[in-house]
Amino acid sequence: MNLPNQTDVIIVGGGPCGLMLANELGRRGVTCVLVDEKPTTAFNPQANATQARTMEHFRRLGFAGKIRQMGMPPDYPTDIAYFTRYAKHELARFKLPSSRQATDVIRTLSGSWSAAELPHRISQKYVEAELRRQAEKLPGVSINYGVRVTSFAQDATGVDADVELATGGGAQRIRGRWLVGADGPRSFVRETLGYRLEGDSGVNRDFMGGRMFAVYARIPDYYRVVPHDPAWMNVTFNQQRRALLAAVDGVSEFAFHTQLRPHEEGLELTDAHAADMVRQAIGADTHVDVLSNGMWRAGFALVAEKMQKGRVFIAGDAAHLFTPTGGLGYNTAIEDSVNLGWKFAAVVKGVAPESFLDSYEAERRPFAKRNTGYSKLFADSLGLKFAPAEIEDESPQGEAARAEAGEYFNAHARREFNIPGVTFGGRYDGSPIIVSDGTSPPPDAPNIYQPTACPGGRPPHLWLDGARSLYDTFGFEWTLLRLGRHAPDVSAFAKSAKARGLDLSIVDIAGEEARDLYEADLALIRPDQIVAWRGHDTGRADAILAQATGR
Repeated sequence: MNLPNQTDVIIVGGGPCGLMLANELGRRGVTCVLVDEKPTTAFNPQANATQARTMEHFRRLGFAGKIRQMGMPPDYPTDIAYFTRYAKHELARFKLPSSRQATDVIRTLSGSWSAAELPHRISQKYVEAELRRQAEKLPGVSINYGVRVTSFAQDATGVDADVELATGGGAQRIRGRWLVGADGPRSFVRETLGYRLEGDSGVNRDFMGGRMFAVYARIPDYYRVVPHDPAWMNVTFNQQRRALLAAVDGVSEFAFHTQLRPHEEGLELTDAHAADMVRQAIGADTHVDVLSNGMWRAGFALVAEKMQKGRVFIAGDAAHLFTPTGGLGYNTAIEDSVNLGWKFAAVVKGVAPESFLDSYEAERRPFAKRNTGYSKLFADSLGLKFAPAEIEDESPQGEAARAEAGEYFNAHARREFNIPGVTFGGRYDGSPIIVSDGTSPPPDAPNIYQPTACPGGRPPHLWLDGARSLYDTFGFEWTLLRLGRHAPDVSAFAKSAKARGLDLSIVDIAGEEARDLYEADLALIRPDQIVAWRGHDTGRADAILAQATGR
């Protein structure tokens, strides 16, 4: 083992959070060493939904197209469907476009779903592999699997981390300016810092609350024995086996999660048990090849009491734990990395003081509390709905029960999966580096997003000439939008940015549509594509840039 002895950032954890941070840093010329005790990126599917905001960040980094080509076949429907059992009665279905359709549909959408990208249904194992490939191309980025951190300590100027091979031996010390724990729910970094998780834990539900069993399986004849149209997410509703089954490759591989019943709690569950559970949910006797299985527990909505201690930070599952309804855990982790990456770069390059990094917790902890709350809301909606005894009966009573369940799940699917408000509406109100204009944003609602350029949120999006995303005009670092035909001269901003060492792109959008959407002549966009300020004149340009960079 021969890792760099000195680096800017030590990243502990090589899941999506750590790998995304490595990509953000490497593209900004910030060095990092990533270590993870796993032998490589994920084998199991894990998270299965990449939200639209995450896809916009992948687009900003230049590889959204590659991600969208991965996973299921391009014409595979990404529907969410509910059944008594997969081969029995279909109860409800929420239709969503395939990845091929999403590329075309996105350009026709407006209002809540005006975006550069639509969501993409892809298993985390594929995303991690691509994030690793992208990170390993970058100068100054060192990616190391099979390596664990055994201890770390910080002083006034940096952090020393002791590492060794996961198999033992090869001890080495690495010195970094900062260390980030992106090392999952049982985070060694968080526990070493002594931070507790706060919120709801141990919530019990009929589904998605309590002891869960995960199975990664190959089911070669699934599409032959199931008479219904394919769906990305398949959910059962009966008294024996409540489960979800997510398509992984659209051919034969699936991620299966089921709630264990009381009589199953103490069992040593084997591959044979796993295959039986999958067959129970299918409702047909078909071959199930178990690739892996394992226990996990649902019912968490937890956020760490702190996300920073001096030069050590935590992010992703180390900082917040979700019940995975709404697909919010992995996507929240990605945005942690996006937020932290450009801020490290600003300090390394001298355009912001060390205290600038305090804004990470100020912005991300309230965001995490918001998102865990929404995830709990969706889990309650799904898991506190109980299946009546007659739901599978071939009788008038069974038919009536299925009709009622179908009505409920048609509404639930839209609550959980049509969530532009959750996806785009997260904000950094009250952040010390957001320059308020005195206005208030629209109410935060999960299923409705009202585009607003009120500082602290995602910039309103539109397609220019129906073909080019406004976001594609943004610079990689800072962007100042001049909107409409009468936007003022911005030389004061350009002069101040140059003096401060800021990479500021000035972008003219001449049409009045963007000016009306932003309700301002000027808008300052941060490197993480958040509105830092908007206004009509440049008289306070230097003060605005000073506050936005923590000066």
